[in-house]
Amino acid sequence: MIDAHHHLWKYTDEDYGWIPPGSPIVRDFLVPDLEAAAKTAGVEGTVVVQARQTVEESDWLLSLADSTELILGVVGWVPLVDPDVAGVLGRLAAHEKFKGVRHVLQGEADEYFTRDDFHRGLALLPDLDLRYDLLLFQRQLPAAIQLVDRQPDLGIIIDHIAKPEIRKGSVDPVWKAGMSELAKRDHILGVKVSGMVTEVLDPEIDEATLRAYFETTLELFGADRVMFGTDWPVCLLRIDSYQKWAETVRGYVSDLSDDEQAAILAANAARVYDL
Repeated sequence: MIDAHHHLWKYTDEDYGWIPPGSPIVRDFLVPDLEAAAKTAGVEGTVVVQARQTVEESDWLLSLADSTELILGVVGWVPLVDPDVAGVLGRLAAHEKFKGVRHVLQGEADEYFTRDDFHRGLALLPDLDLRYDLLLFQRQLPAAIQLVDRQPDLGIIIDHIAKPEIRKGSVDPVWKAGMSELAKRDHILGVKVSGMVTEVLDPEIDEATLRAYFETTLELFGADRVMFGTDWPVCLLRIDSYQKWAETVRGYVSDLSDDEQAAILAANAARVYDL
């Protein structure tokens, strides 16, 4: 298995104010923690994704990737709206493990998705062989479609199946309609089955509903674009271990063909991110 989406951090209140006080993730999560969790879960490679919007964090994540063979790729942050971003991008892209860029669009107004300066930065990524991780809430799907259509040459990966509003017993039709539209775009290279448990709005997680979201994602995007990811350690806000989500996704794919299982659990991430 390749975990296509997790985080690492040195915790401070100032840098991670979004983390609920007293929660299980109010602490450092570093390479030794990742190596122990991945080994238990049978994960042999990972992609670490930015959690802070600083270039310093991107450099730090690359230094961590240099320290372990487990981390195969880094998706970092750069100031895409900065007119001088090309220099920063070129420097980071020279590192063999720097694979993509992400901005926390889920925290922006819809207008940000179509900013000209943002798109000027996005347009630099294809020539550097970099992908873009699209982080959004379900309600932002219309704005995301506009973004995707303005960047036809940019390989895009959807994080956390676009953070649907998960309620017991049904798949949200608004989410499904938006994802169905995105699935028509060939430059949507992948969609990560990650970050789902933290989007459950009910006090208890209904396993059948989560499986329905997985199956709908698979139906819309096909086994050649769905990618396993944990969103660890954020997932620990709702489940008790890294291994739990890995086992859950193994269960989701257990009835698929061997080739489809291999694609979802590892091969798609390796191909899409050129790991």
